[in-house]
Amino acid sequence: MHKKLLWILGAALAAGSVHAQDTLAKVKASGAITMGVRESSGVLSYTLGGSKYVGYHVAICEAAIEDIEKAVGRKLEVKYQPVTSQNRIPLVQNGTVDLECGSTTNNTARQKDVSFANTTFVEEVRMAVKANSGIQSVADLKGKTVATTTGTTSVQTLRKNKRAANLDFKEVFGKDHADSFLLVESGRADAFVMDGSLLAGLIARSKNPADFKIVGEVLSVEPIAIMVRKDDAALLKSINGTIARLTKSGELDKLYDKWFMQPTPPTGATVKLPMSESLKDALKNPNAKPMEDYAAK
Repeated sequence: MHKKLLWILGAALAAGSVHAQDTLAKVKASGAITMGVRESSGVLSYTLGGSKYVGYHVAICEAAIEDIEKAVGRKLEVKYQPVTSQNRIPLVQNGTVDLECGSTTNNTARQKDVSFANTTFVEEVRMAVKANSGIQSVADLKGKTVATTTGTTSVQTLRKNKRAANLDFKEVFGKDHADSFLLVESGRADAFVMDGSLLAGLIARSKNPADFKIVGEVLSVEPIAIMVRKDDAALLKSINGTIARLTKSGELDKLYDKWFMQPTPPTGATVKLPMSESLKDALKNPNAKPMEDYAAK
């Protein structure tokens, strides 16, 4: 009898665990869905002030939510929850955020805690510096101060790069990407190591874009994707279906052009970052491969 009771309790817990990952059932019951957004992740996701968030990944997620509404058979209240590099994974894990639509790299370590939809952007990590800094490569960082955003892996990536071997530099941390860029803008840091698209977006919207440039070797190639709770198969299937639909119709190309090649709100700044061959390949051959697979090429 005791063993049977334990078996029943175990089955109930397992069923509860499966149910906890069924976001479609959750949002159908609640009538609301929460999108994790970033306040300054280049043109992937950023704020226009108040509760208005826009960007390439935000637009893809909004299209995904439209398809989710069709799947659950009801209109959903869309909530926008700002997240940071530090809290984005915990907020997805604990159910505060249903799908995170910022600038999160899909890697093997994170795959242990969360799941990723198919790749919708591929980043190349480089560094932003002042145009008159004289910094052109990783070697020029010797004795310099390097900024990065708390909770990101960019400086770790820099330190692991063979070009940075035995290179001594100081690290300073910004609370978000805008804060990290401000460290360079104000002269408190010499370089900001981060995803190229984020750097390009920050430079484009700065007071004097000509004062900055993106330089140096490509430190890593990283697939960026929409993040959801671990093993949420139904939600992943729905989101990946949206990505496939947008790709096939040409709408995803239009979204990319809108956010990376055309003037963007609120200032009309243009990032001017053409779609990379790596992203073209990822869209042609849909996958959720982690960044380690890219490094192995």
